[in-house]
Amino acid sequence: MTPSDVKATLSFSDGSPSMELPIYKGTIGPDVIDIRKLYAQTGKFTYDPGFLSTASCQSAITYIDGDKGELLYRGYPIEQLAEHCDFLDVCHLLLYGELPNAQQQKDFDSLVTRHTMVNEQMQFFLRGFRRDAHPMAVLTGLVGALSAFYHDSTDINNPRHREIAAIRLIAKMPTLVAMAYKYGVGQPYVYPKNDLSYSANFMRMMFATPCEEYKPNDVLVRAIDRIFILHADHEQNASTSTVRLCGSSGTNPFAAIAAGVACLWGPAHGGANEAALNMLEDIQRNGGVEKIGEFIKQVKDKNSNVRLMGFGHRVYKNYDPRAKLMRETCHEVLSELGLGNDPLFKLAMALEKIALEDEYFVARKLYPNVDFYSGIVQRALGIPVSLFTAIFALARTVGWIAQLNEMIGDPEYKIGRPRQLFVGSMPRQVKPLAERA
Repeated sequence: MTPSDVKATLSFSDGSPSMELPIYKGTIGPDVIDIRKLYAQTGKFTYDPGFLSTASCQSAITYIDGDKGELLYRGYPIEQLAEHCDFLDVCHLLLYGELPNAQQQKDFDSLVTRHTMVNEQMQFFLRGFRRDAHPMAVLTGLVGALSAFYHDSTDINNPRHREIAAIRLIAKMPTLVAMAYKYGVGQPYVYPKNDLSYSANFMRMMFATPCEEYKPNDVLVRAIDRIFILHADHEQNASTSTVRLCGSSGTNPFAAIAAGVACLWGPAHGGANEAALNMLEDIQRNGGVEKIGEFIKQVKDKNSNVRLMGFGHRVYKNYDPRAKLMRETCHEVLSELGLGNDPLFKLAMALEKIALEDEYFVARKLYPNVDFYSGIVQRALGIPVSLFTAIFALARTVGWIAQLNEMIGDPEYKIGRPRQLFVGSMPRQVKPLAERA
């Protein structure tokens, strides 16, 4: 960390001694005030619910500028990566810090491809779940169970183990997600095929059957690949922080990633695209495009409980750069599949037009976000709504691993231990049972 020439001084109105706090500069973005010695010198903690003003770590992986609508992976704008690279290129970038050259690309793609199969006993493990179980419940179990199959890569403090576990997780997640889907619909599992790209292979495992040969559609494959790229990492979000916190205890990489999957399941996080599509279906049931004006009125009414899902973002106060890319992909997919007149998609485009032009939404910077478009794209691809968050987990796995590896390699990392402001009872004595009120 680079010290700043500026220092902060913390003073107290009760006459307690003031304290000087160092300030550190990042490459870009806000400076941070170092409060690590605060408790030792003052006996006080900071209070920051949700850690909205707290940097929990130093990281060189992903940078977001919400005001500018900027997202960088290792310094590269997400727009350039989505246009010029495929998902495995981005995986290499996030894991190793640089985009691969031609030979590195060939070697890395081959390495991942050779590890896409899972232990055959995994299908027996799957049978323990109900057929109607939510795919995220299944995926949480399957990812955690990988540590029971791969004992040779569970030492989080061994760099070689972490690298092996990283490759295995990136390679096997598409297989596990596809298996969870096939199990739910009662179809046979489809094994990976090594002559296909990462994303084409996933599409084949999802939608092929033994009855006929599956031919990947390049437009649709590129769409799912772009979804993977746009969701690969997103700084210190809830699930990434969960992976870091879980990994800080020294648990194995598979368990740490399973914790991330469980956190991502929440509708405020990975389930947002599912919530956005459910909202569209509710509007459609209540009259569709003709009734969209009434829906917008309800959204604007502060006394209404109606929420506009898939719009706005906690970090981005400008147009989410991922949303711009996903919007292009959305229109490409709808055009390729001839779904421009599908009622739900027509509704989505009408809602998009209102949100981009209505002063109410523009003033509040409630632009369509990546979840709005990715849900539409996935529905068009034939992916059921219940599987949306599992697709997100598949894509985010590489980001979680990169963040976990970075944390383990940081000499300053410690087991996570947040503090609290206690507001419970003062010390008291246990009364005999007969005397209790």
